[in-house]
Amino acid sequence: MSEKTKFYLVREEILPEAIKKTIRVKEILARGEAKTINEAVGRMNLSRSAYYKYKDYVLPFYEASKDRIITLYLLLEHKAGILSKVLDTVAQDSGSIMTINQGIPLQGVANTTISIETNNLTVDLEALLDKLRMIDGVKRLEVLGQV
Repeated sequence: MSEKTKFYLVREEILPEAIKKTIRVKEILARGEAKTINEAVGRMNLSRSAYYKYKDYVLPFYEASKDRIITLYLLLEHKAGILSKVLDTVAQDSGSIMTINQGIPLQGVANTTISIETNNLTVDLEALLDKLRMIDGVKRLEVLGQV
């Protein structure tokens, strides 16, 4: 019986330097800023062995979230149209809303959870989350989980 792979969401600040540099090397290569792995690891002052040790185990959150269903928690002001703006923003980037659950507003705010299918997103998840955070009336946004 094989063990199920576990994933953790960890803030970048606590990662060891070698892992941070591996992530940066992957970004440099993805953007085409370096033609070879040697060139990219040289720019980051990272050994090739460290890069190869970690490269398959670190990826940005949005990349791990591709082709998944993400559940978000939002705290929304109780004003007309805010939930609609959130849903429109998701739709504009081709996200598919799977579920919406909004509680009765208390003290001027409503707790809301939304599940979004990310298969067809036209932007990375980080960009979508940033757009949602910028909506006037979104007081708080957290990623609860992903399937």
